[in-house]
Amino acid sequence: MIMVSEHEQAVFEAGIKLGALYHQFVGTPVSPATVSSLEAAMEQSIGLQPYVRTVCIRLDRAQMQENIFGYSELKGTMFSVDLVTRVGSACCHARLQRTRDYPLMEIVETYDEPGAAGN
Repeated sequence: MIMVSEHEQAVFEAGIKLGALYHQFVGTPVSPATVSSLEAAMEQSIGLQPYVRTVCIRLDRAQMQENIFGYSELKGTMFSVDLVTRVGSACCHARLQRTRDYPLMEIVETYDEPGAAGN
């Protein structure tokens, strides 16, 4: 049996959270009147999952273009997400943000948080 390190598990957890966030919410109807509540709901949803330490989600309002029914659809390039997962004392800071015209997911850094208790 191959054991993974806490750092590897924290990176895996960050990737799962960003992938789930992206694929769960792309296409969601959104408008300037609902964008703040959608950001909060997305943060609360991802924050419920195991190993999530912090999550901050902002949606690019400038990309919202109303359709004939008065709302926009959430696109991947609208996401700006910072996420930290923690497994044991190992943390992973990951990000989803627009890079050129692509919603790029990346690992920013991994680090140890001494004295971190539980998950």
